[in-house]
Amino acid sequence: MGKVTNPVVNITQYAAIMYCKWLTAKTGKFFRLPTEAEWEYVCKKGKTDDVNDLKLVGWFAENSNEKYQKIGGKNVNGLGIHDLLGNVSEWVMDQYSADYYGKSVKSNPWNVPTKLYPRVVRGGAWKDTADKLCCTSRQGSKQNWKQRDPQIPKSNWWHTNAPFIGFRVVRPKQQPTAEQIEAYWLEVIVDYGMD
Repeated sequence: MGKVTNPVVNITQYAAIMYCKWLTAKTGKFFRLPTEAEWEYVCKKGKTDDVNDLKLVGWFAENSNEKYQKIGGKNVNGLGIHDLLGNVSEWVMDQYSADYYGKSVKSNPWNVPTKLYPRVVRGGAWKDTADKLCCTSRQGSKQNWKQRDPQIPKSNWWHTNAPFIGFRVVRPKQQPTAEQIEAYWLEVIVDYGMD
């Protein structure tokens, strides 16, 4: 998993954020997880779920053989992006709140996390039914995704019971300053303990 053309799976949001921090340090370019609004914008703008046959753009319960598949095996959306729907659900930066859309700001909203659970994953996964794969479908993370983790306390890095969770990174067109990047990491990397 996570090698060559296979998606990373079983990863916590914390681990995905730390990967972004490492990639930023390695490349000198700022990378991060998308916000929920950014993820949905790209999905809708690319008309990802406007296809007549979902099998053309996504892996889900009906066509996945009960496991994740190699990335890039389905058609791209209108923006040239693969795998937004199905295969593995993707972490975004937001805290999950069922009613957030009704109370969020209209311009570039971000539901800043205040607790470890639930956080948002988008896109649906290989195990989900077709109705769970659309640009507006969302799910909150669950503590039992670490159920089989033998460590005490539980790992910050792995969701042992979530082989359907991965992530994608974004690199903003407008790169922030070094000071803004440092402030960003201080805001998003919060120690909630090892839940």
